[in-house]
Amino acid sequence: MTDEERARWNERYREREPPTEPSDLLREVVDSLPVGRALDVATGGGRNALFLADRGYAVDAIDVSEEGLGIARGRAEDRDLSERIEFVRNDVEEYDFPVETYDAIVVSHYYSLNALSDLKKALAPGGVLLYTHRLRPPGDDSHRFRFRPNDLLRACLDLRIVRYEEPMAITADATDVRLVARKPPSG
Repeated sequence: MTDEERARWNERYREREPPTEPSDLLREVVDSLPVGRALDVATGGGRNALFLADRGYAVDAIDVSEEGLGIARGRAEDRDLSERIEFVRNDVEEYDFPVETYDAIVVSHYYSLNALSDLKKALAPGGVLLYTHRLRPPGDDSHRFRFRPNDLLRACLDLRIVRYEEPMAITADATDVRLVARKPPSG
């Protein structure tokens, strides 16, 4: 990521407050996730990291933005969750994720097919990947940081797909693709 892109994200977090509620997908499946260590990718203001830490997870929360991480740290302190969350300022595309470490990985509105292979390697055996992001409208190549139909599904076929959803038609209210996938247990 360039310094210009990092500056753009920092400015975005200075201008508007990031969401505080965890992703809908995470709320829906949290009770079925293996408990242990979690990773929140592109944490922003930390909504998913805080939600997981509040439920007993040790969480690594990574983001490129100092401003976003500052907001997340403040929120963690306000809720007495600072000791459960390790904040990492780094570019997801460049970060050296530990292998077979995370019982749950949450990616909410961050596009990267490149980093996905590293994220899958970072899953512990039996670990679960939750991924939510936007789809490109058909014939629209202006949204280069959105998935095309079935991109995410194809990229995760080496995992056991537990749940995969794409809207029948992409509309203003239905743009997200949602995936829940489990890494096979070892042995």
